[in-house]
Amino acid sequence: MAIHDGKHVHGMHLVHDGPREAPPLVLIHGSGASGSSWGPIVPALASRYHVIRIDLPGHGQSPPAPSYDVPEQAVRLAEALDELGLRPVTVAGHSSGGYVATALAEQRPDLVGSLALISSGPSPDALLPQPVLLRVLIDPPLGPLLWRVRSDAMLRRGVTAVCNRPVDVPNDLVADVRGIGYRTFRTVLRQNGAYIAERSVPARLTALDVPVLVIFGAADPRWDPSSAHHYDTVPNARVEQLPDVGHFPMLEAPQATSELLLRFAATGR
Repeated sequence: MAIHDGKHVHGMHLVHDGPREAPPLVLIHGSGASGSSWGPIVPALASRYHVIRIDLPGHGQSPPAPSYDVPEQAVRLAEALDELGLRPVTVAGHSSGGYVATALAEQRPDLVGSLALISSGPSPDALLPQPVLLRVLIDPPLGPLLWRVRSDAMLRRGVTAVCNRPVDVPNDLVADVRGIGYRTFRTVLRQNGAYIAERSVPARLTALDVPVLVIFGAADPRWDPSSAHHYDTVPNARVEQLPDVGHFPMLEAPQATSELLLRFAATGR
């Protein structure tokens, strides 16, 4: 029987879908998004798994936090999963959510059975010049001013600016994005950059003994799509590129993305 409820655990809002007795699958969104960004693939995943969608601090329905350091976010997530008694879990992270997922696996190998990274740039040199709309919204001097007057249409364009296929942006995602503070978003971006500048994600994963699935859109406008193959050096890793897909595979290719995640969660490959 499917469930859909939410609660706050250790300062993070969690939404549960699917049968509680099923194996746990944790979904972590990227910067400037929320657990709602996974919406199109949740029904397929929840048919076989207990799906737990996380709103990271300062995003969605989770309150702001004193720090947005990636390892500290992983600590809070581990505390929440411990309180729920969930282990081992399959963890999937989208974009910078993949960094929190990686940090969780670094800190708590007992907790993470397998790890899926979706559109997670491997290192700072893989970052592409960002779409004009996003640069205007993010960077001073216009960013702080426009942030206060963002319309729903502008928020939707912010999401579709990093997509390569036409998508329907979920209404709950738009509402969640509206609630993210400008300073919070800027701080999160800075901390994410510091995490991968300190050590690349493939290097971090190479030090771990965990199955890894990497999904990348072959037309990602945020990260150089060819950088997905930096993960080829990681033992126990498989890289999948989705043709004509941009930065949001869950929105642009929900069926292909859910099929890859279901196979990986079941087999580790």
